[in-house]
Amino acid sequence: MKPPYDINNDILNLIASISEKIGEVNAAHLHKPSPELRKLNRVKTIRASLAIEGNSLSEEQVTAIIDNKRVLGPKKDIVEVLNAMEVYEKVREFKPDSLDSFLEAHAILMEGLVEQTGQLRTKSVGIFKGTKVTHLAPPPGNLHHLMSELFKYIRISDDHPLIKSCVTHYEIEFIHPFIDGNGRMGRLWQTLVLLQSYPIFEFLPFETLIKSRQQEYYEVLEHCDRSGKSTRFIEFSLDIINASLEDLLGYQNRTMTTEQRIEYFIDMTDKDRFSRKDYLDVFKDISTATASRDLKYAVENELINKVGDKRTAYYLILK
Repeated sequence: MKPPYDINNDILNLIASISEKIGEVNAAHLHKPSPELRKLNRVKTIRASLAIEGNSLSEEQVTAIIDNKRVLGPKKDIVEVLNAMEVYEKVREFKPDSLDSFLEAHAILMEGLVEQTGQLRTKSVGIFKGTKVTHLAPPPGNLHHLMSELFKYIRISDDHPLIKSCVTHYEIEFIHPFIDGNGRMGRLWQTLVLLQSYPIFEFLPFETLIKSRQQEYYEVLEHCDRSGKSTRFIEFSLDIINASLEDLLGYQNRTMTTEQRIEYFIDMTDKDRFSRKDYLDVFKDISTATASRDLKYAVENELINKVGDKRTAYYLILK
């Protein structure tokens, strides 16, 4: 059965806005982030997703762990980061409609943290707020059927990929297939579903914005449980994705130095020969004078060669 939700104007407007931004991302080649931006976003993704679950490590500590440096902190928190690093490195190997992939990812993510990893729970569970039960998960005997139906939905539904990713996230939270790790698995699997259509989502840390709106995240989940539909969660999740893309589009010109812009451009371009206009097409908000200074810096540092002069000038990337 198709999971229940309604399509409203807010959802349609958000999909239009996200689609427009994805077009801008592709036009600026931001779907091929530089190694520096790729690493920064991966750190933000891991740190935010784990912080939602109570991990105390800072962004600097997560970066140090990724750089294989020694970090002082709770052993459990460090293990969570190491596990998350491994699972996100393998994210493209997982199949979004496969129970085996789903269980494998959970086994990696929760290794050394819980007794049962990579196995659907065999006990009934509830989610509490104080002494009040806010969500009673389906009984363990129903899990195989519910997860099979979810993977079937992922595989054959013609829903828009953005909607499908949000529904997938919500359904994992609702079904609660594991004793622990359901939140991080829901966020991971939403990323995986998005990746099937939009490569940029491998490195877009929308979990950071979920963390900043964590209380609202839980309240929306509770609302959807009561209503029996994931409509409001779709709205919330699309709003997060839209804001994350907006941040990405503003990042390059807001924070990059000359060195970072040149490194980024050389890494992402598929052209051996390019003009100043090609450079400005990527960094749309910098002036022509800034672009000229950037390119002069790259020539002086033997990163590119300049051929010709003034309007006829073009540049060659030195391999």
